[in-house]
Amino acid sequence: MKRILKALNYSLAGIISCYKTETSFKQEVWIFILAVPLAFFIGNSKTEVTLLIGSGMLVLIVELLNSSIENAANRFGTEYHEFIKFAKDQGSAAVLVSIVLTLFVWIYIGFL
Repeated sequence: MKRILKALNYSLAGIISCYKTETSFKQEVWIFILAVPLAFFIGNSKTEVTLLIGSGMLVLIVELLNSSIENAANRFGTEYHEFIKFAKDQGSAAVLVSIVLTLFVWIYIGFL
């Protein structure tokens, strides 16, 4: 149980540090907080509500991973390197794809 609590503490510290240092994550958290109640209004079933909320959570997860890639890459220096650029661009692309998926889910369930 002690190990689980330590792991939870590390995870919460990661979320808090990302929230404090990453503007994109902060914005996505607030959009998610506002969207959760709306998901219960828009969704007509438990499955739809789960998809609406889950797709929003996916954006947060991918943004956390993208931020960790950027921070790890920055650890090695700020000078330009093509591989670091690729890693950062691909992390950013993953965030974009998760946002597009979320928009698709919300539009499909909410309006079609």
